[in-house]
Amino acid sequence: MHIQPLGDRVVVKPKPREEKTKGGLFLPDTASKERPMQGEIIAVGPGGRANDGKIVPMTVRAGQQVLFAKYAGTEFKIDDQEYLILQEKDILGIIEEA
Repeated sequence: MHIQPLGDRVVVKPKPREEKTKGGLFLPDTASKERPMQGEIIAVGPGGRANDGKIVPMTVRAGQQVLFAKYAGTEFKIDDQEYLILQEKDILGIIEEA
């Protein structure tokens, strides 16, 4: 199934929370069930409209890893996979590998 977001919205596949820290400590269920704030962009809309009616292109693209606001967007499921649809303004930053 394919979904195409409208306007300045993006579809993000949230990254699952780690159940174990880098030091090897296991996190309790309550800590690991917190809503993720990092994910991969799956689909991008065409962009928002400016006051003059022109489309403002998106600054993000599919495949990028991003950080987003904790309670931003709307959750939905397709084929037992959870996704978020949120506006570009709810994306806090792009994660780049060094």
